[in-house]
Amino acid sequence: MKKSTFVLAGMAVATALLTACASGEQKVLTASGLDAAKFDTTINEKPVKLYTLKNANGMEVCITNYGGRVVSLVVPDKDGNPTDVVLGFDNIAQYADTLNTPTDYGSSVGRYANRINMGKFTLNDSTYQLRQNDKHDGRDHCLHGGGATGWMNQVYDVVEVNDSLIKLQINAADGENGFPGNVVATTTYKVTADNVLDIVWEATTDKPTIINQTNHNYYNLSGDLENAAYDQVLFVNADNFTESDESYMPTGKILPVEGTPMDFRTPHAVGDSIKSEYYQIKNAHGYDHNWCLNTNGDDTQVCASLYSPKTGIFMEMFTNEPGVQVYSGNFQGVGGEENVVRKLGKKYPQHVSICLESQKYPDSPNHPEWASPVVTPEKPYYSHAAYKFSVK
Repeated sequence: MKKSTFVLAGMAVATALLTACASGEQKVLTASGLDAAKFDTTINEKPVKLYTLKNANGMEVCITNYGGRVVSLVVPDKDGNPTDVVLGFDNIAQYADTLNTPTDYGSSVGRYANRINMGKFTLNDSTYQLRQNDKHDGRDHCLHGGGATGWMNQVYDVVEVNDSLIKLQINAADGENGFPGNVVATTTYKVTADNVLDIVWEATTDKPTIINQTNHNYYNLSGDLENAAYDQVLFVNADNFTESDESYMPTGKILPVEGTPMDFRTPHAVGDSIKSEYYQIKNAHGYDHNWCLNTNGDDTQVCASLYSPKTGIFMEMFTNEPGVQVYSGNFQGVGGEENVVRKLGKKYPQHVSICLESQKYPDSPNHPEWASPVVTPEKPYYSHAAYKFSVK
């Protein structure tokens, strides 16, 4: 898909929304204040809608099948007040406008989350050149499956939906953005009775390929999306992390967190260390790194957690993946981003949120010593992540 396609789609959606408002239609808002009508459109000849999942405890998750994106996630705070804890837009036009408001907010990223060095890898003696869309320090990598033409900017088909579950499917062609293999991939979001957002990714392929999906929610558990998330208390169950170079690409070295600002084995506020002069943080303008989890693929163990002392909302993360990317919204609110109006009229500052992305390590196709992202017809893809919410 070309960028111009999305720009035209965004303009069409905006026109449709203005028409709906002019007609005087009554708005039906979600718990997070979203108007579902602002997501009801067609992009690339496929219907797009906003779907609402909920439970009896006041948890509500709104999802659009455009990019498989979580648009809002509402949970009760310590006083029982419904609190939206993720970043996003309140209309499909801004999500679809990849030229003026490009973002990965809440998306189901594919075919390969995170970065691949110079967009190139070798599999079974064949070398593949992927779409390069991430320029830093004079180098150009493949990020999140190709960015504007990756899965986060395509329309998923809804194959199952009810009050607490939605299953989305995407069919990716052999050669799409340079990746080999025809792939059928699904993302299943489920809201459970005990306030868990459970996510399962599955995929099959007709020939060997690489897959590494994740969810890209930007969390701020205070619900205050106009101030930096420096008081968010982070825990990461990891003794090591992968060192990155000036282009955010792993160098291949796995370093200990001991004695560095990368150590979150004892929970502490992100603001305690996010402005450190430590070379890894200084280069990234905050956190944008992969931690090597101690959980060894056991998705019954807590691999990370986040806590807001303001609201008392506590989030625990579980995954069967070997790594988690912690990203602190380093490019929010800078370079013109500070002027972009987002969900419910808010403007986001730098470091407004924390992303916790389950994954294989970045650039794993070029590091055979790390957990393999290779998927074959005989070995389908399966990945699981869960985010449990409570108060304390």
